[in-house]
Amino acid sequence: MAKLPPKTNSQQVTEYIEKLDAPVAQIVQAIRQIVLNVDPEIGEEIKWNAPSFVYTGEMKPFNPKEYKRYIIVMNLHKRILLVFPSGAKVNDTSGLLTGDYTDGRRLVYIKDMDDLKSKEPAIRKVVLDWLALIEK
Repeated sequence: MAKLPPKTNSQQVTEYIEKLDAPVAQIVQAIRQIVLNVDPEIGEEIKWNAPSFVYTGEMKPFNPKEYKRYIIVMNLHKRILLVFPSGAKVNDTSGLLTGDYTDGRRLVYIKDMDDLKSKEPAIRKVVLDWLALIEK
């Protein structure tokens, strides 16, 4: 029997979303489209058991334990939470990013589709600002 090719990161994310309850899946899919449409060098994968968005372009070398490529990691345990692992470095004047964690992460809670739609412009701006800070 022929060995199946490994699944792409996008296929893994699609399969993950297909297993979610419909209302959550719709919101996660909308988040996916918002983030991926910001820049062609944003990729996706399953990391820490949830969809995550990463910068796929060239970067200066760094310690892999710093997770500098990770823009957003979703947390779908009991709610929809977007974790920006290095969100503290972004000057967010919109108030979108919450939390004051010493490790630099910042959070965005999404209640429902209307909440996501109202936060979409700020999410796009934070992602663009994050991309502008990449050390290439």
